[in-house]
Amino acid sequence: MTEVIRSTLELYRDALHATVRSIARGWIIALAVVVFAGIMLVASAIAAPLGILGGFLLGAVNSLLIGTTLGLVEQAVSSARQLNLNDIKSSFGQYFWEVITVGFVLWLPIMLIDKGAAANPYGPFLAAAIFLLLFILLNPAPEVIYQIRPGSPLDVIRLSYEFVIENWIEWFLPLALVVAPFGLSFFFTISERMGRGALLDFFQILIL
Repeated sequence: MTEVIRSTLELYRDALHATVRSIARGWIIALAVVVFAGIMLVASAIAAPLGILGGFLLGAVNSLLIGTTLGLVEQAVSSARQLNLNDIKSSFGQYFWEVITVGFVLWLPIMLIDKGAAANPYGPFLAAAIFLLLFILLNPAPEVIYQIRPGSPLDVIRLSYEFVIENWIEWFLPLALVVAPFGLSFFFTISERMGRGALLDFFQILIL
């Protein structure tokens, strides 16, 4: 047991050092996210009066920006140099199809969950439980997309599930330590928000 704890702590230490180095190299990602937030606000204003067509438009813009952000994060993690404006340009549109197809695969089940919850007195509780499960099982989806590059959205879901099953303690312990001071209500709130979009919704990530 002591050896397991020591190995886990060493894993967190190495991950923290790698994260600090990635942030130092990729500070420009923060600037890009601010610009992307402005683009999302403009897209939301344009999409608002367009009904379902606006929803598809907003989904496409969201996928474009999330995919670009994942491309930048990938470069910050794997590159030994400092990122610059040219990296934002070269990453634009990267992983667009991976993100939008995962969103499409989840769209119909989530719509059915919402409709079922509205018609059932226990609906809100059941929906919250389902979104919590989605949040847990699809938590690694962004990393799966840019690190493994699976060939289909179903592969993204499968690989995320397999990763969580194999590494759930190492993956969720830091999250639990961060969220614990805010209480369970905060955890359930973020799990519902993030579970809806498999952590691939730009606005929800920005809000959190």
